[in-house]
Amino acid sequence: MKRRTNVIWLIADQLRADMLACNGDPNVHTPNLDMLAAGGVNFCNSVSTYPLCCPARGTMLTSIYPNRCTLGHEYRMPPEQTTIAQVLNQRGYHTAYVGKWHLDGWQEKHSRAAFHVVPKERRGGFQYWLGYENNNSQYDCYVHGGGDDKEILPTKLEGYETDCLTDLFLEHLETIPDEKPFFAVLSVQPPHNPYVAPERNRNYPPESLTLRANVPPDIPPYQEFVAEMRQNISNAYAMIENYDENIGRVMDYLKKRNLYDDTIIMFFSDHGDTHGSHGQQRKTNPLEESIRVPFLIGGKRLSNDPSLTGARLPWLLASIDIAPTTLGLLNINVPGEWEGCDYSVACKKHCTDFAYPASAYIQNIIPEHHPHSVELPWRGVVTDDGWKYVCLEGMPWMLFNLKKDPYELCNLAFCGIERRKRAELHRILQSWITRTGDHFRLPEIDYKDDLVENARDIFGYPIYPED
Repeated sequence: MKRRTNVIWLIADQLRADMLACNGDPNVHTPNLDMLAAGGVNFCNSVSTYPLCCPARGTMLTSIYPNRCTLGHEYRMPPEQTTIAQVLNQRGYHTAYVGKWHLDGWQEKHSRAAFHVVPKERRGGFQYWLGYENNNSQYDCYVHGGGDDKEILPTKLEGYETDCLTDLFLEHLETIPDEKPFFAVLSVQPPHNPYVAPERNRNYPPESLTLRANVPPDIPPYQEFVAEMRQNISNAYAMIENYDENIGRVMDYLKKRNLYDDTIIMFFSDHGDTHGSHGQQRKTNPLEESIRVPFLIGGKRLSNDPSLTGARLPWLLASIDIAPTTLGLLNINVPGEWEGCDYSVACKKHCTDFAYPASAYIQNIIPEHHPHSVELPWRGVVTDDGWKYVCLEGMPWMLFNLKKDPYELCNLAFCGIERRKRAELHRILQSWITRTGDHFRLPEIDYKDDLVENARDIFGYPIYPED
């Protein structure tokens, strides 16, 4: 009898897309993730629907945009919304979740979220759930939960969080009978700050690292800031290397149990980390380093087409699309109320004849208000032809041609030379706001088609060096 396909989600927290060797990072050592990408597919233009933990995580599980799901930091995922675990429960899957949750709306001002017990009815329908609400302390991790037969109160893990959570994850996989298909999630906090890693992984001297071209130069008055960023990035690389080691343990376990060829492994992050680019830190802004996330699918062979093995796929897969794509890979119908797109066909054959969205909608609904966050709400779109347009309430904010300006050094939002493009993207953004039932006041834009075609001849200067 042919065994049914299993699925594993491996979730990182605050890991941006370019910080993997398989995505071109010249510093980090990630051999297991590189192997996963080489044997599967790499969605190299993946984005976070909302670059903040709670909203992104709610959207991952429910395929509902944050404006109707998890509005902001420390907001609860509505328990009435259908999660991917509930869908797979109905199809005979064993569903399990281990690690960081951050979806129960607990506020740290009341007490430390690490000790908050998430009630069974608010664990997304997972049959087995062993985790914590939030922690932010890599060597001081407490977990609670379990299955129907046993429930444990918050218990401290003795060791580094990612190592210990992987131990627990593998221990639970061992209890699942071979004939039972499973959907299992391992969600770790690293490389989220604080940037702390085991000593064995601290192999990245800060002074030797190659930084992004948009990090300020190491000259006065930026020297102290750049030195801090180098140290943070050094430790973040060590955390990524550590997770890669543990992902190797998961892959080895599946092979040992002869489950690897029956298991789809999906690796992704909730959002990125600016790590000093543009003088910024952390997330919640719409810069590339904040919104771009890795998305790899490997394990079980997805296609008989050898050209798709190790392929870098250009589609704009976003957080909203993760659950529908997972069901698509399992040939399971997507719930009608879900709002994301199923990209599974792109993993199985070339997609020149498939109409995937030409843009992705990104949101920041309720600002987080910590020192390194954007303090105002914004909405934006990124397009498959390499443009990004973002508005604050009532005014444009960012317009970038990412193909010509990948480091976002030339903001065209207020430049008349790109007035037509701004109007085009403004219409696209308004259509997303309307389609998703969002409420956000865009600026008034003059749509009059009164510019001549060759605007560059009027302005008389190039906006990019190569023009």
